Amino acid sequence: MKAFKIVLILLFVSFVSFAQDENFVKENYNKTETTITMRDGVKLFTVIYSPKDTSKKYPMLFQRTPYSCQPYGEDEFRSKISPNEFLMKEGNIVVYQDVRGRWMSEGVYDNMRAYIPNKKGKQFDESSDTYDSIDWLVKNVPNNNGNVGVWGISYPGFYATCSLIDSHPALKAVSPQACIADFFFDDFHHNGAYLLSYWRATALFGYEKTEPTDKPWFKFPELDSKDQYQFFLDAGPLSNLDKYYKEDNIFWKQLKEHSSYDEFWQSRGIIQHLKDIKPAVMFVGGLFDAEDLYGPFNSYQAVEKSSTNYNTIVYGPWSHGDWARAKDRQAIGNIYFGDSISINYQKNIETKFFNHFLKDNGKGESSLPEAYMFETGKNEWKSYQQWPPKNTENKTFFLQSDQRLTDKAQKNISFEEFISDPKKPVPYSEDIKMVFTPRKYMTDDQRFAARRPDVLVFETPILTEDVSMAGPILAKLNVSTTGTDADWIVKVIDVFPADAEDYPETQEYLKMSNYFMMVRSEVMRGRFRNSFSKPEPFIPNEKTVVNIKLQDVNHTFKKGHKIQIQVQSTWFPLIDLNPQTFVPNIFEAKAEDYKRQTHRVYNDSSIEFTILKK
Repeated sequence: MKAFKIVLILLFVSFVSFAQDENFVKENYNKTETTITMRDGVKLFTVIYSPKDTSKKYPMLFQRTPYSCQPYGEDEFRSKISPNEFLMKEGNIVVYQDVRGRWMSEGVYDNMRAYIPNKKGKQFDESSDTYDSIDWLVKNVPNNNGNVGVWGISYPGFYATCSLIDSHPALKAVSPQACIADFFFDDFHHNGAYLLSYWRATALFGYEKTEPTDKPWFKFPELDSKDQYQFFLDAGPLSNLDKYYKEDNIFWKQLKEHSSYDEFWQSRGIIQHLKDIKPAVMFVGGLFDAEDLYGPFNSYQAVEKSSTNYNTIVYGPWSHGDWARAKDRQAIGNIYFGDSISINYQKNIETKFFNHFLKDNGKGESSLPEAYMFETGKNEWKSYQQWPPKNTENKTFFLQSDQRLTDKAQKNISFEEFISDPKKPVPYSEDIKMVFTPRKYMTDDQRFAARRPDVLVFETPILTEDVSMAGPILAKLNVSTTGTDADWIVKVIDVFPADAEDYPETQEYLKMSNYFMMVRSEVMRGRFRNSFSKPEPFIPNEKTVVNIKLQDVNHTFKKGHKIQIQVQSTWFPLIDLNPQTFVPNIFEAKAEDYKRQTHRVYNDSSIEFTILKK
C-alpha cells in the first residue's frame, strides 16, 4: 500500500510539473499578432511573444517559417517558444512569421525564392523581407534591446541563411540549422538523382493559395498501401505519378520541367551568395540527417572562405532536428550514442551562442569552439579550431577482387560485375513501411544489401587499431555499363565485431553482433558525372570515371571492427529508378526505356578518406 501511495505521489508531481511546463508561456509571456508591411506593400503575418516582466530590455529571437506560426489567435499560446527551453525560461522576445505567400501572410509563395543582388525600388526576396521585418520590429516592439537573433531548422533554416545576406544592422547572431542550401543537392535531389522518398512532401510546397488562411489549403495524396517499396514499384515510371499531382501543383511541374541543374535550380541556390557576412553565425546539423546534410557543411565552408565574421559549426549524432528535442537517450534506429546529448547542446552551446551576441553584445570570448563535432564510434564530443581539422591526412583504399578493401592496388586490371534490374531494385531499407520522409536508414544495418548479388562488397581485415575519419570522403570509381545511363551508390559501413551487444533500441529481429552500420552514403546519377547542367550518356562497355563526394563524417572505426564499402546502382524507393537507357528527361521516361544492364566496377577504383593523424 505504501509503495502504491508513493507511485501516486510521483505521478501527481509529474502531472503538476507537466502542467506547469505546458502553461509556462501563457503565464510568463504576452502574445501579440500583427502584420508587417514589406517594401512592395505585401503584409506578412507576425506573432510576438513578449515577457510580462517589463523591468528590463530583451533581445529578439526571430524565426521565419513556411510551416505556420500557429496557433492563431492572441489568446492561443504555443506550449514552447524560442530555440530551446533555456532561452524560453530566462526571457527573450520571441517572434514568428509566416513567410510571403504562406498561411496568414499575403503575397505569392515561391519555393526557395531566388536572391536578387543589387535590388532596386520595390524588388524583394527573402533577404529583403527579413530586413524589412527586423527594421519594423526593433522600432515598434517595446522593451527590445536593439539586438536580433534569427534561427530556424530545415526550411526555416534556409530563411535563417537568407537573413545573413544584406543583413540588417540589428541582426547580431544567426543559427541556420539543417538549412537547405540547394534543392539539387538537399532534400529533393542528391547529385541529380530525384529522391522519390520525398514525393509525398511535394504537396506541402506545390499548391498556391490566393488569400491569407489559418487552415491547410493543400492535401497529401491518399495512398492505398503501407508498403512504400511495392507502391512505387507498381507505379512504374515517374510520369505515372501525374495522376496524384495535377497541373495546379507548381512544384511537381517544376521538378518535371527542370530535370538537370539549369538556371532555375542554380538561381535558387544560396551558397554562392554567402559573401561578406556580418552577423555571427552558428551552423548546426546532424551527422545522420537524411534531409539536409549538404546544407550546413557547405554553407559553413562558403562563409568561412569569403567572410571575416564569427563563424562556427556544430554537428551531433542526430537525425533531422533531433537537437531541438529533449530525449534522454539519443539513438538513431538501432544505434545508441549517449544520454542527454541534445540537452547538453541546448544549454551549453546554443544558449551560450545567442546570449553572448544578443545579451553580452559579443564582448570578450564566447568560450565556444570553432567546430564542435560529435565523434561517433567513440561517442564523445570533440572541439576543433577549424573544420575539417588541420591534423589530418588523405588515405586511399582500393576496391579489389575477392571483396577486399586494401591500401594497395594490384597491378593487373580486373573488375567485379553485377546485373542491375529495374524490376528488382535494391531496397534502401528492409523495413516494410510507408514513411513521409525517411530518416532511420542513415544508420541501418546493411547486411540485407550485402547479401544481394547486385551489391558489391569490399572490406578491410579486422582493424588492429582505431581509424578515425574527420572530413569528406571521395569515391573515385572506374566503371562501365552495357547501357547508356546508370546510377552509382557508394556506402561506407562500420562492421561491428561478433561480440557486439544489443542496445535497448535494437529491433527485435536484429542483433548487433556483426552489425553493418551505415556511416555515410551517397548517389551520383551517372549522366551528371561531368556536369550537373549538361547530362550525357555513357558509351556502352567503355570504362568511365565517376567521382562521388560523400558528405563529411567524424567517426572512429574501432579496433576489432572492419571498414566496408558497398557499391550498387539502385536504392529504392529512396531514389527513383534510372531507366539505364539515356533519355533526355527521366520524368518523361516510358516503361520500355527501363532495361536490365550489366555494370562493372574496376579494381583501380578507390575511396579517399580524411584520416586524423595519430
